Amino acid sequence: MKVAIVILNWNGRAMLQQYLPSVVRYSQAEAEVIVADNASTDDSLQWLAENFPHIRTIVLDKNYGFAGGYNIALKQVESDYYILLNSDVEVTHHWLTTLIEEMDAHEEIAACQPKLLAVHDKDAFEYAGASGGFLDKYGYPYCRGRIFDKVEKDNGQYDTNSEIFWATGACLMIRSKDYWAVGGLDERFFAHSEEIDLCWRLQLAGRKIYCFPTSYVYHVGGGTLPKSNSRKTFLNFRNNLTMLWKNLPEEELKSIMRKRWALDYLAAFQMLLLKLNLGDFLAVIKARRAFKKWRNTFEHTKQKGYKDKRTPYSILWQYYAKKSDTFDKLKDI
Repeated sequence: MKVAIVILNWNGRAMLQQYLPSVVRYSQAEAEVIVADNASTDDSLQWLAENFPHIRTIVLDKNYGFAGGYNIALKQVESDYYILLNSDVEVTHHWLTTLIEEMDAHEEIAACQPKLLAVHDKDAFEYAGASGGFLDKYGYPYCRGRIFDKVEKDNGQYDTNSEIFWATGACLMIRSKDYWAVGGLDERFFAHSEEIDLCWRLQLAGRKIYCFPTSYVYHVGGGTLPKSNSRKTFLNFRNNLTMLWKNLPEEELKSIMRKRWALDYLAAFQMLLLKLNLGDFLAVIKARRAFKKWRNTFEHTKQKGYKDKRTPYSILWQYYAKKSDTFDKLKDI
């Protein structure tokens, strides 16, 4: 089919049972629904066979993580568009129609996302993507509708179609030709920040990323690693640094990385001294060491004529010093 929705599952039987019915109900007329299983040890596959025998499954031999799992699965899928959809997403009526129409009408757009709202507070944006993602000059991600841990209520304030820096991996629609043209997700990341890295590479190739918020879905979030897990902190810091190393303009690389060294250690000591969180403190230290150890295995992207789309300000400064805690307060900067 023209569109393939691929849900990467790992021990997510409960999420599939809760949210897959909405995906089938509102999507199967326009897309093939596929579940790729990352070597689950629960009864996910048995449940799928008993309850949705018509859904195609791709069974992987081990847990390859988010990036590796999708790359392996998508090589076995033939369609013009891929939709990478988390198992903890509840879709809505006509969610897919809007995305297909917009992508068909705008060839220059490589990837997009719908508006992401919270399952447990349906009037609020959801942390993982809200109404589209952005990246500040130092590599810190934030969203229309979410800056750091401050998540806004959705009052329609970000309902305009907008070019964004990154689209959420919880519900990412991408042209298959663009996905493979830039090499897909970077499997070395395993999980976290890989969709931002992918979107950055798409932009380096001259393509655009958009949010179309008239399409909206609901997301639980934190399904793979909860926010309190220090492994999540490690992956976020290591992968974010690696993404910068790969994609920053050559003339900014040394300056930005030096400043990030200071900012990361400041964050680490804040975790230790103010939050008394030894696990996250050690995770940041380990992340920086891991990045230093493997950074030279990554080829730095050569940029020619690329207009950098990172926002020119520091979101840390805007949030903590200027008290700009909602996205609309940033528009006049």
